Amino acid sequence: MKEIINQYSKNVRAIIKKITGTSNEDLEQEVYLKTWKNREKYQEKGKFYQWINTITSNLCRDYLKKAENRKEKTTLTEEISNSLPSLKDNVEDIFEAKLRRKRTAEAIMELPPKMREVIVLYEIEGMDYKEIAENLHCPTGTVKSRLYKARQELMKKLSDYI
Repeated sequence: MKEIINQYSKNVRAIIKKITGTSNEDLEQEVYLKTWKNREKYQEKGKFYQWINTITSNLCRDYLKKAENRKEKTTLTEEISNSLPSLKDNVEDIFEAKLRRKRTAEAIMELPPKMREVIVLYEIEGMDYKEIAENLHCPTGTVKSRLYKARQELMKKLSDYI
């Protein structure tokens, strides 16, 4: 188990931070616990890192569903805002870019959870359709559909910034 933790801890922490907006050690420990408990169920059809990523994503989704964690959305908004590309030209451009990033992050947080999850995994985490589909246990077409709908919704919400 120590090897698994050493090899995958950075990735697990990154997923937890991107999805929940916080560095949550309890969630990280829960990932390793669940991995250990379900190690017999792992089938070598896919890659191990995808399996542990799926466990991490699922635990993060469950965490976000809890009512007491709703207040932490502000932290996730800041995290998304900070992870979007920034301009480094002049003060006005930097200010405008920060406003756009902040507004984009807020708009992402206003999306329904399934759309928000797909947009974060695709646009920020850089996962492809297949990886997201495996993570979310849904068909690739569903991922594409959610991503399309999320982008359409974001375009509506951000129409004054485009």
